[in-house]
Amino acid sequence: MYKKSSLIADIEAFHPFDTTESQHKSAILTLLNNTDECFERHNFPGHVTGSAFVISPNGQQVLMTHHKFLGRWLQFGGHADGEVDIRNVALREAQEESGIMEIEFFMTEIFDIDVHPIPANPKKNEPAHLHYDIRYLLRTKTHEFAVSEESNELKWFTLAELQDLSPANTFDRMIAKWQQRIASSPLSA
Repeated sequence: MYKKSSLIADIEAFHPFDTTESQHKSAILTLLNNTDECFERHNFPGHVTGSAFVISPNGQQVLMTHHKFLGRWLQFGGHADGEVDIRNVALREAQEESGIMEIEFFMTEIFDIDVHPIPANPKKNEPAHLHYDIRYLLRTKTHEFAVSEESNELKWFTLAELQDLSPANTFDRMIAKWQQRIASSPLSA
């Protein structure tokens, strides 16, 4: 059975890509070790979330969602809602938000760790808070998708298009990691 201690061990074994990610790793470990309800969305000033960087069958594109509330392109992801196995959260969110059931883990270990601010949402009576996001790399077997009610639209992007899409360099670290992965072991179509 996957427990909070299992997630802590997975994060401790994770090797950060850069100093920023190292800081994010430390922040998530602090949250996990000091907050009992860190997997609940009502835990403020922040809580653990799970995300999926979903790549195409040949690994050359990434499927992104244009999030309705945040109004920007993002990887799939969402709240744990009490779930401790964040891999399950990432997979569930990718399936729900893309309509694609044929998604599998490209790698089961953590792909990326990020802590980022979320603005207040008066409609949900939520203050501004932090998402302690644990991200996984998933691969779909199809290019077909369905837009969920959480999204304005979904779209496949090449890595170059994704870099141009993010003026705040939101995806740069994940793109760099994925480019290294492709260079070290190219995917077959």
